[in-house]
Amino acid sequence: MILSMTGFGKATGQYGNKKLIIEIKSLNSKQTDLTVRMPNIYKEKEMEMRNLLYTKLERGKIEFNLFVENNGAETAYSLNTSLIKSYFESLEKISGELNHSNGNLLELAMRLPDVVRTEREEVEDEEWKNIQKLALEACKKLTDFRAQEGDKLKIEFESYIKHILENFAIVEANEKHRIDGVRARLEKHLADVVKEENLDKGRLEQELIYYLEKLDITEERVRLKAHCDYFIETLNHKQSQGKKLGFITQEIGREINTIGSKAYHADIQRAVVQMKDELEKIKEQVLNVL
Repeated sequence: MILSMTGFGKATGQYGNKKLIIEIKSLNSKQTDLTVRMPNIYKEKEMEMRNLLYTKLERGKIEFNLFVENNGAETAYSLNTSLIKSYFESLEKISGELNHSNGNLLELAMRLPDVVRTEREEVEDEEWKNIQKLALEACKKLTDFRAQEGDKLKIEFESYIKHILENFAIVEANEKHRIDGVRARLEKHLADVVKEENLDKGRLEQELIYYLEKLDITEERVRLKAHCDYFIETLNHKQSQGKKLGFITQEIGREINTIGSKAYHADIQRAVVQMKDELEKIKEQVLNVL
């Protein structure tokens, strides 16, 4: 099973006359990059929420938003009426002394400091428990979303590995022709510069064996097949292991590159190019696996 790092979860609930809405969005990231946005009343609970999200969502660029809609008539502020009256009387007196038109003194008074008193709300334990419950629900929905995207990624990865192995079969089918071709070319080049009667057959055979061993790709073929099998095995592990898939992808690339550098055969080189093309697709997608 694999999980995508891309996902979205939303949960909605009601507490008293408040409508609570939680939205969580995640994108791919090498580490956990968490942003939490909540109304100021809940700021003291931010670390608690962060710990919950870290525990449930593991990795990714995660954006948490809590929205609160107040459906009642309650307000979190009140007017300081005594201060407003004092401001108004003072303005009226000054206006009279200056023989100046009163204008809208009430409007001026309302703009002066401390006219509106903000009443700090306290978060009730029951309300916070409701918010935590909604956060867990949103996390569950996001994880389900990640699983659905992971299923799609798994099908794509299996297709890419299948294509790599199909081209790997071309490499294996042409291996004998490649070795024979390399041997024939070496013998021809040597014959062009050394006369037949001057050839040391024993030494020639030793040199041919030396160069053919340097160009041998048996170990690379074995390792490439093993890495591809391990990639599929990791895809089917009960836990998503994106970092491990990334490491295996690097090993697959290393073997393909080595085979390409030793190829000296047109069909094998074409197969290597195709394998590299499929590997690039894997590299791009594996970055999005949790």
